[in-house]
Amino acid sequence: MNVSRSEAPGAGSIDARRRRRRPVTGVVEVIDSMSERVIGQLGNISETGMLLLASSPLVDDALYQVRFSLSGMNPRGADGPAARPQRGQVEVGVHLLWQEDAGATGKCWAGFRFINLPEPGRQHLRDWLASPD
Repeated sequence: MNVSRSEAPGAGSIDARRRRRRPVTGVVEVIDSMSERVIGQLGNISETGMLLLASSPLVDDALYQVRFSLSGMNPRGADGPAARPQRGQVEVGVHLLWQEDAGATGKCWAGFRFINLPEPGRQHLRDWLASPD
């Protein structure tokens, strides 16, 4: 689902953001690493956080360890200097900042801040954010 925080109900001012957010095209499932369950789909993402369309309400103000895969271009491909498509997994610790009803049965919008994003996931995310849409 293509959605930005500004399109979510109660989105507030986008001017408060420090990092550019990029919408996610297609379905990118987010998995809770502790339970191995899909908790929702990415809506948009930045270097510092993400918007999730959660499958069900989450625990307010909680910390989660999640993972997801992003399609993108690897500018330093093994085949030489030309970029090649890649699908890289990102594992990240996140803090749930807010959530609200999405209007669809049982689903909610959820905003997360990244609290622990180790390499190489951080670099893959940067490369993905910098790649052409």
